Amino acid sequence: MKKTLKTLWRLLLHFFFPRTCFACGCDLPWRREEPLCAACAQGLKTPGPHICRRCGAVLTEGGAHCYACRGSKERAYKCRVIRSAFVFNTSSRALVHALKYAGADYLARYMGGLMAKRFARYPELAAAEVVMPVPLFPRRGRKRGYNQSELLARFFAPQVGLPVQTKALVRVRNTVSQTKLGRAGRLQNMAGAFACRRPEWVKGKTVLLIDDVATTGATLEGCAAALKAAGARRVLAYTFARE
Repeated sequence: MKKTLKTLWRLLLHFFFPRTCFACGCDLPWRREEPLCAACAQGLKTPGPHICRRCGAVLTEGGAHCYACRGSKERAYKCRVIRSAFVFNTSSRALVHALKYAGADYLARYMGGLMAKRFARYPELAAAEVVMPVPLFPRRGRKRGYNQSELLARFFAPQVGLPVQTKALVRVRNTVSQTKLGRAGRLQNMAGAFACRRPEWVKGKTVLLIDDVATTGATLEGCAAALKAAGARRVLAYTFARE
């Protein structure tokens, strides 16, 4: 009876408020629980087949490192490895933008679940001991109503058996938007933007940072610098999408 009532309720909701695909806008079948239609869900592509050994950028011509990582000493980076569940394309972009800018916080459950399902693809992240989301500046967090990275972390971490720590790493400077900045500008923008308030929680540990999108890796590098300064043994990162 309970299942029948739930089905009738979903039918009623679908009749008055039909759901549409976040990516293409087509009507979704009433039985489909995912926020994307079948075609757009198939459009979620894992980076590869060749990616940068350090930052996870897709290498269209093969090789071990992208130009940026090849041009610098790999060990100079505080964030040693960055991996992503998907490439940043029409399907993944629609989900990220809805979560980040349209108040669709309920998408974090679906997106965090997808990140968890693909986590085993990256054994180089298996050493992680604790998950930490990239923090927002307090004023920005209050304006948005939530931190999308924290929501992703909270749905992702339990599914891979890792604890989540949201209080140790904080953003201490309200940085300008990175959308129009180049790589050098982004790195400079993020320098000194983060701090670790509880070094005892990270000392000697391998930390896994969680964020929605990795572009140049500047934000993740800024977070990693703060964590390494606080005594973290190693800092890795995992994002929903990779530009």
